[in-house]
Amino acid sequence: MALEKNLTPEDSHERVRRQTAVYVYEAPVRLWHWITAFGVLTLVITGFLIGRPPPSVSGEAIDHYLMGYIRFAHFAAAYVVTLAFIGRIYWAFVGNHHSRELFLVPIHRKRWWGELWHEIRWYLFLERTPRKYIGHNPLGQLIMFGVFVVGMVFMIITGFALYSEGTGVGSWQDQLFGWVIPLFGQSQDVHTWHRLGMWFMVIFVLTHVYVAVREDIMSRQSMTSTMLSGWRLFKDDRPD
Repeated sequence: MALEKNLTPEDSHERVRRQTAVYVYEAPVRLWHWITAFGVLTLVITGFLIGRPPPSVSGEAIDHYLMGYIRFAHFAAAYVVTLAFIGRIYWAFVGNHHSRELFLVPIHRKRWWGELWHEIRWYLFLERTPRKYIGHNPLGQLIMFGVFVVGMVFMIITGFALYSEGTGVGSWQDQLFGWVIPLFGQSQDVHTWHRLGMWFMVIFVLTHVYVAVREDIMSRQSMTSTMLSGWRLFKDDRPD
């Protein structure tokens, strides 16, 4: 098996034709992916329950701290996901070039647009043969940036803006994110947009899982195992 690390964008399309495996995702990227996956799952479940609380129970509130635990889990997961996202941005500067694909979409390249159209047709079952990609395919890269990265920034900003109401005026959360609430109009407006963003993230996660499983079965390279081992395995050595 031919193995090669850190293939550059310039020679990737030619050299991938004779590779059976390429090292793509470094350990920090894979660790960030799974931390974020479990963190977002926690945020979605607890966020839904915060917006639609479970039925009240009888007795003293001090004996039933269920809502307090739900809120604590939500806030703790928010901190973890935010710190992981900041770490992911840092790794985009110090990691290999694949670690930057999440943030740099090469819309200035004519070839990228052609491959984007091919991927759209492939996902619509209008193309018979998929192409080989070492990192993200163009459509996946566009969706990851436009929905996940932009969406994550939006959720972090609006989430900490709402959190600042509890930490109080003058807290660092209020100083950094307190401007968001008057920008949207009022607190309830921020709640509404934050919850809408949650549903967009749910749709993204469901689509992401479907596409990953589909590509593992139908594409010419590995998908889910790559985010575990870091190695992109190719199923054939035919030209792209």
